[in-house]
Amino acid sequence: MKYKCIVFDHDDTVVNSTATIHYPAFLEALKLLRPQVTISLDDYFRENFDPGFTEYCTSKLHMTEEEMEIEVECWKNYVSQHTAKAYDGMREIMERQKAEGGIICVVSHSYDFNIKKDYEANHLPMPDMIFGWECPPEQRKPSTYPLELICRKYDLKSSEMVVVDDLKPGYDMAKNYNVPFVGAGWSNDIPEIREFMKKNSDYYFTKVEDLKRFLF
Repeated sequence: MKYKCIVFDHDDTVVNSTATIHYPAFLEALKLLRPQVTISLDDYFRENFDPGFTEYCTSKLHMTEEEMEIEVECWKNYVSQHTAKAYDGMREIMERQKAEGGIICVVSHSYDFNIKKDYEANHLPMPDMIFGWECPPEQRKPSTYPLELICRKYDLKSSEMVVVDDLKPGYDMAKNYNVPFVGAGWSNDIPEIREFMKKNSDYYFTKVEDLKRFLF
């Protein structure tokens, strides 16, 4: 066990969910809220990467607070009927981390109820702590609040934990708290995302098996 605590992102890091869940759910919301707007899956990945989903909706699509609530309801309805599949090898990593006495936490822009649902469906060890979209905006990543709380609860140094994430908000969070960062490159092959993550991550892997070898 290389790190006492692994802090996982959820979507497109642990489960393959953007292409199968979040993107089609967003298209359903657009039919109601912005029927004139179309967006490809690759561009949806790009917007989630930078500036981030909320910023895209509010600044580029000019969604109001009420419209954002409708978008969330569309998403909740979709995820209640669909479950994302965990990437092959992810369960083995988590089971080994726990078996060796390690800690698993999740910092995600999904809700905690959805994260727990995906973990249960994929038979993954339940995380020790979850920080999801239910947190107040100022406590969501890229805020370092989740990392601060994890360190405080488990008496950890920043060097004793590692963040594994596929997008920039996770990188920003880790960088701002001086935590090692692993770029998860197994969810997409979009050049600008891959180049940023390869250049800025402390470590970058395109296969879950490579992450496993690194962690243990």
